[in-house]
Amino acid sequence: MNIKNIAKEVFSIEAKAIAYLSNLLTDDFEKAVKDILLCHGKLIISGMGKSGIIGKKIAATMASTGTPSFFLHPGEAYHGDLGMIEKDDMVLLISNSGETDEVLKLIPFLKSQGNIIVAMSGNINSTLAKHANYHLNVSVEKEACPLQLAPTSSTTATLVMGDALAVALMKQRDFQDTDFAQFHPGGSLGRRLLTRVEDVMRKNNLPKVSKDTSTKELIQVISTARLGLAVVMENEKIVGIVTDGDIRRAMESLEEKFFKLTAQELMSKTPKSIDKKEKLTMAQKLMTDLKVNSLLVVDGKEFVGVVQIYDLGI
Repeated sequence: MNIKNIAKEVFSIEAKAIAYLSNLLTDDFEKAVKDILLCHGKLIISGMGKSGIIGKKIAATMASTGTPSFFLHPGEAYHGDLGMIEKDDMVLLISNSGETDEVLKLIPFLKSQGNIIVAMSGNINSTLAKHANYHLNVSVEKEACPLQLAPTSSTTATLVMGDALAVALMKQRDFQDTDFAQFHPGGSLGRRLLTRVEDVMRKNNLPKVSKDTSTKELIQVISTARLGLAVVMENEKIVGIVTDGDIRRAMESLEEKFFKLTAQELMSKTPKSIDKKEKLTMAQKLMTDLKVNSLLVVDGKEFVGVVQIYDLGI
């Protein structure tokens, strides 16, 4: 069989499994979401083998989108780590068969402590499903594995059901990008949402010139500063900007007159600026809307720096 066709067949089988999930949704999904929202503790997720791997991803997604959560290995839990589960916590147990011994062993403790149990399995008649407060059905017609042995479609369905839970919780919480950034300060999104322009702007050896600066000196200033621009100042105020693009265009159009020009004759009188306290997201929006790569940074009317698109980490 053609190798590409094998891949396409896998895509088709797993896509059908995902599409079929909508037919399996019951009121338990909505009830589980509402109880998680009311939960004063954490959402503890547990599962063995491939289900455990998927559980780790679901826990990570939950934790980063406003639902305090962590993964607990059922084997480790049964040998001492059950103390991590507090009375106010909810527990999501994952087992495709619903009969995984290590997972089922947790149920008596959870019942005695009064934890709400959400089960995710492919068997509505399984032991796990019968002992859970809510059951999320992730059954699939067939695995993508030709031997019907390796979890493929079933793990994909489980992952998608976990994503559906996370997204439903996000929307119910009105979780915004700024909230997401709080949990991702090291990522590019967190950086742009939380970092201010003054934190990344170039503020040393700023390329300042006067109106009567000669073209030759202007080129030297732009080259030395390596920002591709020079800021024209008068009485400590910004009156214009000359970019390397302005220089190139003037050289092409004016030729012999070029070196007789001054900064005032080359400058643009409406340089784009941004306050130093603005977030990087605002700097990015302005650069995109104005189709520029640099913004002059001001503190009130004082010129204090330059921020460029390369500084935004995008």
